Amino acid sequence: MTYRVAMDIGGTFTDVVCYDERSGAVVAAKAPSTPGDLAEGVFNALGRVVAEPARISFFVHGTTQGLNALLERKGARVLLLTSGGARDVYQIARGNRERMFDLRYRKPVPLVPRADIMEAAGRLDWRGEELTPLDEPAVRHAARRAREEGFDAVAVSLLFSYANPAHEIRAGQILREELGPDVLVVLSHEVAREWREYERTSSAVLEAYTGPVVRRYLAGIQERFAGRGLGVPVHVMQSSGGLVNAGYAMRRPLQTLLSGPVGGTMGGVAAARLLGGGNAICVDMGGTSFDVSLVVGGRPDVSAEARIEGYPVLMPIVNLHTIGAGGGSLAYAEAGALRVGPESAGAVPGPACYGRGGTRATVTDANLVLGRVDPAWFAGGLMTLDTGAAERAIADLAGELGMEPLRLAEGVCEVANAKMAQAIRTLTVEHGVEPREFTLVAFGGAGAMHAAFIARELGITDVVVPRFPGAFSAWGMLEADVRRDLTHPFFRPQAGVDGGEMAARLRELEEQALTALAGQGVPEDRRRVEHAVDMRYEGQDYTLTIPLRDAAEPGEPGFLAALAARYAEAHTGRYGHATPEAPVELVMLRSTGFGTFPKTSAAPQVAGRAQAPAVRDVIFNGEAHRTPVLRRADLDGELAGPAIVVEETATTVIPPGCRATVDVNGFLLIKVNSL
Repeated sequence: MTYRVAMDIGGTFTDVVCYDERSGAVVAAKAPSTPGDLAEGVFNALGRVVAEPARISFFVHGTTQGLNALLERKGARVLLLTSGGARDVYQIARGNRERMFDLRYRKPVPLVPRADIMEAAGRLDWRGEELTPLDEPAVRHAARRAREEGFDAVAVSLLFSYANPAHEIRAGQILREELGPDVLVVLSHEVAREWREYERTSSAVLEAYTGPVVRRYLAGIQERFAGRGLGVPVHVMQSSGGLVNAGYAMRRPLQTLLSGPVGGTMGGVAAARLLGGGNAICVDMGGTSFDVSLVVGGRPDVSAEARIEGYPVLMPIVNLHTIGAGGGSLAYAEAGALRVGPESAGAVPGPACYGRGGTRATVTDANLVLGRVDPAWFAGGLMTLDTGAAERAIADLAGELGMEPLRLAEGVCEVANAKMAQAIRTLTVEHGVEPREFTLVAFGGAGAMHAAFIARELGITDVVVPRFPGAFSAWGMLEADVRRDLTHPFFRPQAGVDGGEMAARLRELEEQALTALAGQGVPEDRRRVEHAVDMRYEGQDYTLTIPLRDAAEPGEPGFLAALAARYAEAHTGRYGHATPEAPVELVMLRSTGFGTFPKTSAAPQVAGRAQAPAVRDVIFNGEAHRTPVLRRADLDGELAGPAIVVEETATTVIPPGCRATVDVNGFLLIKVNSL
């Protein structure tokens, strides 16, 4: 058993990376995704790098099954059980502060219609003390309805269950007793033991809505892998950037919602470590989407909550911003102007140049017409592109807009680049972060093709194209740690904090985290726990998460004053101001367990015997430039643009005026000039 394997299933291609623990060799490959049966694409890709699954010592993959079910609204039919009098909490939701004066704003349509929400009497107070016993007959009535009407899942969200889950636990026992294992039962305190009724209810509903799809997929993958000889657990990437085994993922499927895209962020963390730490903007441009995330100080930018498709979710999640911009994004005319995306040609029929029946122009077609793609060695020779079909698609759209075809092709790329630059500003400039202080790490099948142009628009001078950029998200999964996140409500004003009580609660969470890591098979010497506390000024609604050193810290002299000072510093960094004299409140304790695996130590890349590169005309700024087309494996020393670098998983475009070098890690470092 010598191979560590990671796989990322995308909308167009399934990417796989294999690390040989004996030799240090890393190989990557891809195969077309198979939307009808994703497992088929998984095994097609795996067969390109590993002949015998029995020799795999570690396997991890990212799945977009849950996210796709949400995006396409093809999730489970969910029955929601709430406390008496709280039936409309989920329907009322919250107003949108960011679009308060937008007359066209519409709240997302709830995933559970009001007719499918039932109540069960019983009440706890805000401290978790019982006021009225749970109405168990009402719970059994809800179970009968779920069974008779064929619901796939039941979500339970009762008032103040974050303070005392006793009523939810009993409701779950009754529902599972009545419904058996075929109906998923989700308890809100298990999904998110946090305050805010609507957000907690939304999180429980999301898990119930996506859970059956994810569970079926993971169960099928495990069974089929076992049948092919895989003798180790299947691991899955979580939205937090950590790993869990498939067994846990099937119990907590919501954690996998952003499983695929987050792999690229963790690859960015690993790349930042190899480059000496620091800040990185990670951009993943695939066939259908463009994902942006940040690495700050060598760590992923993770939030305790997020909104996905407009629905709030309470769980640790890497901050990702996604737009519909990829190689397959369709270009079209609208009101006499050129538009690109978000609609995509997908894997089938794909861009016109794929020769699968597509006739509409896409970003990939535009790059091919401009000479920026090698039609004979696309995806490492996996496909041969039809240049004539791309030219016809571009010419048709150019005629519609009254433009020259080459100018139209360059315009398609420029519009896509502008959209992607704006997506980066959404995570940086709009949050007071200067993108020029970051390195742009570009990956995905099309990321390296557009990276230098995007960086130039943002004033970024350094671009990093890692090895195997088209499979970089998969490589990032090999670099991730096992992760378990635990929370405990701790509402205390600063003056009322008992340091001993707080330390005791953190020690309890730490023990739970270490036990969970042991259950994931992490050796004792590879386990560690980090702690943090959510804080706010008295009277505020939202909080900031402030790291702690260890569970014993609250017992130290001067702890509260130091914690308040840390909060003021964090508040200044986030909002530009603080009020140090104002009293603060503690809201939530957080403990995160990490289980580390040995990191890959890939054998150094050795430049091959460089052959005379092909030279062809490539269009930049409306002019044809004689441009060499080089194999990445042949690169050595410094390279001046313009140049096209091709490899098995991606194409890198180095525009005129830019320079590139290959470092000791095999990363392609591009210095971007300003226009």
